[in-house]
Amino acid sequence: MHSVVKDILPGSPASGTIIVPGDILRKIDGNTIGDVLDYKYRSYNARLLIELIGADGKIKLVRIHKPEGADIGLEFETFLMDRERSCANKCIFCFIDQLPEGMRETLYYKDDDVRLSFFQGNYITLTNLSRYDIERIIKLRISPLNISIHTLDPELRNFMLGTKRGAAGIEVLKVFAGAGIVLNCQIVCCPGINDGEELMRTVEGLYALGPCINSVSIVPVGLTKHRENLAELHPFDRERSVKTIRMIEGFGEKCLKERGSRVFFCADELYIKAGLKLPPHKFYEEYPQLENGVGMMRLFITEFLGEFGIRNSEFGIINPGFSVVTGYAARKYLTKLLKIVSKKCDRVCGKVYAIRNDFFGDGVTVSGLITGGDIITQLKGSELGSRLLIPQNMLRYGDDVFLDDVTVTEVTKALGVPIRVVRQDGADFIRAILGG
Repeated sequence: MHSVVKDILPGSPASGTIIVPGDILRKIDGNTIGDVLDYKYRSYNARLLIELIGADGKIKLVRIHKPEGADIGLEFETFLMDRERSCANKCIFCFIDQLPEGMRETLYYKDDDVRLSFFQGNYITLTNLSRYDIERIIKLRISPLNISIHTLDPELRNFMLGTKRGAAGIEVLKVFAGAGIVLNCQIVCCPGINDGEELMRTVEGLYALGPCINSVSIVPVGLTKHRENLAELHPFDRERSVKTIRMIEGFGEKCLKERGSRVFFCADELYIKAGLKLPPHKFYEEYPQLENGVGMMRLFITEFLGEFGIRNSEFGIINPGFSVVTGYAARKYLTKLLKIVSKKCDRVCGKVYAIRNDFFGDGVTVSGLITGGDIITQLKGSELGSRLLIPQNMLRYGDDVFLDDVTVTEVTKALGVPIRVVRQDGADFIRAILGG
């Protein structure tokens, strides 16, 4: 059972009680606990009566006193306390369908779970929710939720998601907005399909749903070289990127005047494809769509310059000679940042290497999809200095493994240079330059 207590966190409200690993959580204050949403919502109060079933099959009642909102301290067999809901759609732009064969199994899994949208920021399509799910989300005020919408045209959404349930998801979106559920949306934009006039209709339709539409990102479709037997799609070119940015920025100005927020933002990748300067720091407000690559580089630059101003006196003792690995999309920005540093201290000797993505195809230019194998192949024999800096987003979360299962240790051994993993943080980039 998924509600089996796996562990009790030391020092938590549940520690020191009669709750032990192996107990099964049944109810909190008389309310049945079916999954993590129930558990988090029902355990918010300061005083709780918890009902469990012990290993002997007998019911155990435990009273918990804690600060309001504090976690009880129970860990379960699975985070969701239930089975994860997978995606049943067949989206024409799905990146997972464009992965090559032979990668680790977990990379091919598609989730579409509303609970992961709330707790971990995953984007969902709203195509697999029952009436009970919808009513519970509204009742428990579960928000914000992150929604992949793409279009508000019912037939077009069915086509893009590869399911007859696509249109139903639009109606659920409207129900949530009407009920006051805060929504962050994304539009994966496919040239000739849902861009141009269709994109404008979608943007206007979302804005009309009111302030519960907190933010919307417009992201260009990502295409790998592994698209056998998939729908014919085309990448954004410079002209189309410029038109899309101008249209969205223009509508954003209208939103800013009427609502105090731009609401709609284009991903950094569109600005790069368009050859346009990134907007300033204040343009992105509170960076509501960072995970979709919206404002990520601007924030990185802002953090870098802020830390540089604090630490510039330390550059006289810098450990010289280093290299930076990135994708083609970020190369010019990192190169400019290193030039800023070198003007302050000519002892700074850093070189930026942009890695061509042979694994996924050279149309993929973001650093997060670069593999260890491509780094080794393209940097073997290069002058790398005393250390090689790589961004953390190249690695599996909490691990030192690239997408192709090559490890940081293997890259270090192959290139003969220590590797420093840099967080997605401009301040940490400064510290890495300093050798910290």
